[in-house]
Amino acid sequence: MIRLCVPRRLREGGQATTEVVLLLPLFMFFLFAFSKVFALLILVQKMEVASFYAARRWQLESHRNVQYESFDNTTLCPDIEDRVKEYLGFKDEKTRGFLGLSSARICPVTRTQVWNVVTLTVQTNPMGIKGLPQLNIPGYKFEVVKYVPNRDRPIAFVLPGLQP
Repeated sequence: MIRLCVPRRLREGGQATTEVVLLLPLFMFFLFAFSKVFALLILVQKMEVASFYAARRWQLESHRNVQYESFDNTTLCPDIEDRVKEYLGFKDEKTRGFLGLSSARICPVTRTQVWNVVTLTVQTNPMGIKGLPQLNIPGYKFEVVKYVPNRDRPIAFVLPGLQP
């Protein structure tokens, strides 16, 4: 009996080309989608940290006197906003592009009698899929609200009739 020497590769069944061609792009799509969702979750956590920084800095550096309100609105608030944008990744083009960040706002801070309301709003660009204009996903708007007391220490409560 004569046996032909056939290489081992030809005798075994191989991976179907169709599976590789069809499943690899699908796998890459899900990998990209999961990484986007994970990055947005991290963005939300970073927004919590940034809003705490902004609220605490506003509490400690803003003025209660109306005379200094223009300084607070024109100098202090934009400086806080710039630092928050830098922390969130607006200065890094790769981070900004991957997350689709379009804007972040803190100013103006809402002043009331007891509380200052510091609201951090981050807007993302719509996620478009090239070639499929009807599947455009709108951009997201994330908001974090912090309430800051006007004073860093509470005033002692004194009943009017009990003063010595």
